[in-house]
Amino acid sequence: MSPFVAEFLGTAVLILLGDGVVANVLLKDTKGNNSGWIVITTAWAMAVYVGVLIASPYSGAHLNPAVTFALALGGKFSWSLVPSYVAAQFLGAMLGAFLVWLMHKDHFDRTPDPQTQLAVFCTSAAIRNPALNFLSEVLGTFVLIFAVFYIAGPSFDLDPGAVDIKIPFHFGLGSVGALPVALVVWAIGLCLGGTTGYAINPARDLGPRLVHTLLPIPGKGSSHWSYAPIPLLGPLVGAALAAGLFRIL
Repeated sequence: MSPFVAEFLGTAVLILLGDGVVANVLLKDTKGNNSGWIVITTAWAMAVYVGVLIASPYSGAHLNPAVTFALALGGKFSWSLVPSYVAAQFLGAMLGAFLVWLMHKDHFDRTPDPQTQLAVFCTSAAIRNPALNFLSEVLGTFVLIFAVFYIAGPSFDLDPGAVDIKIPFHFGLGSVGALPVALVVWAIGLCLGGTTGYAINPARDLGPRLVHTLLPIPGKGSSHWSYAPIPLLGPLVGAALAAGLFRIL
C-alpha cells in the first residue's frame, strides 16, 4: 500500500467511525440516541486506534495535517511529502463523512434540527467566543502533538528495496503503537473537548464540513463557514508550538 493510499484509507476510517458515533448519539431513532459524551469521546479514541492500526505500517499514520505539519517543523518528516499526505487526509475525511451520511440517511431525514445535522459532520463552539474557542483548539492540539513526538518510533523503510523514502516518525506497527495515541485523544476529549468538540485535526473538520455543504440533506441549514477557520488554524498553531518546544527540549 502506498503512503497516499494508507493516509486516505486510514483517515476515511477514522472519520467513518468518529462521525459515525456522533450520528448514532445525536440523530433520531438510532439505537444509540442520547447515549452521551462518554460514548462519543470513547468511540473517537477507538476510531483513532483503528485508523492508526490500518495506516501505520505504510505511511506512519499521521491522519491529521497538524501531525504532518508538526513533524515537518520538528525536522522529523520531509517537507516534500507534506502536500501528498495532507491531500490524502482531506480526501479521506470527505469520503468518511459521505459514508456516515449514506448509512444514516433515514435518520438524517427524521432529524429536522439543522444544528444537530451539522454536528455529525463538524465541530462548533458550546459558547461562541472566538478567542477562547481558538485557544481550546490550540491547547488540545498542543497536547496531542507533544505526546506524538514522544510516542513516535524510529525510522523505517516504507517499502524496502522498492521505494527510496523513509518516514522518520511513526507510531509503531500494530496495536501496541496505536493504543497510546488513542488514549491521548481520549484524554483530550474528556478533559479539554467540551468547549468546541475538539477538532484537533483540520481535515477532520474541514473535509466533512464541505461534504455537509454539498449533500442534499432535507432541512439542512448553514455549514457555519464563519467558524471554520478556528478548527482549521487552531490545530496548526498548536502543532507549531508543540514542535517548537520539542526542538528546544
